[in-house]
Amino acid sequence: RGGSGAMAASPGALRRAGNEEFRRGQYGPAAELYSRALAQLEAAGDASAEERSVLLANRAACHLKDGACSLCVADCSSALELVPFGIKPLLRRAAAYEALERYSLAYVDYKTALQVDCSVQAAHDGVNRMTKALLEKDGVNWRQKLPPIPTVPVSAQTRWSIPSAQAPGANTPPATAPQGERGGNVPLDQTAAGMERARMLKEEGNELVKKGNHKKAVEKYSESLKLNKECATYTNRALCYLTLKQYKEAAQDCTEALKLDPKNVKALYRRAQALKELKDYKSSIADIKSLLKTEPKNTAALRLLQELNRA
Repeated sequence: RGGSGAMAASPGALRRAGNEEFRRGQYGPAAELYSRALAQLEAAGDASAEERSVLLANRAACHLKDGACSLCVADCSSALELVPFGIKPLLRRAAAYEALERYSLAYVDYKTALQVDCSVQAAHDGVNRMTKALLEKDGVNWRQKLPPIPTVPVSAQTRWSIPSAQAPGANTPPATAPQGERGGNVPLDQTAAGMERARMLKEEGNELVKKGNHKKAVEKYSESLKLNKECATYTNRALCYLTLKQYKEAAQDCTEALKLDPKNVKALYRRAQALKELKDYKSSIADIKSLLKTEPKNTAALRLLQELNRA
């Protein structure tokens, strides 16, 4: 195929041919073409740092599609050495780290990508997923175990905010443009999209609470909880139920929240409030006492305890 004519192809032509193969889902042949373009450029030395970085990031995308995550990490790291803070190698390396279950490294890359371009949805989703994974793995102090997150210089931010918003050019396999199929490089599973939607609905609920529209807020929180059972969403909905005098529902939401986070102060306090209204003073006092173990100086809780002791 192609014979000697293909051998003499310029790096640019090889790259375009690679993109073509990539588009057709031929990741092995695409990687080979990128490698040949790289070999030609290596000879040219530093003059081609930009182009080599793009080729490495493209080849990394092939490795990622083929599940060769360690090779993907290596190519992305080389690409980032040539051109620091490139958004695509950052996102691809993050995805590879995530697949390798190296969540703290993935977290750092997703966070760095957001500094470069805060509009990249895949990076927001990635940060959310890694936060969850690290919480489960390392507990509440997970941040203390993180490697340092590099500070992106302003020059890199402006430089990358323009290309990443455009349609993918010749230098990028189309399926891997960051703005493409929600983050492009790795088709994001439904859970990530679902969690993002859940977060949006929760925010909408919070806005409605500020406006005093608790009924409508309950609807938003309920939709959000269908997608992602989150402690804060339960305690927020419980607050609405308290305001709406639906004390049973409020207590129930707090119980759900406490299943997720047994020492949650808001859940304990709001359940105590609901139980007091339901005249279950004994359980209400028990909740306040467990809350005070976590926050002995919580004034609202101390006040409620006084009322309960008088009840």
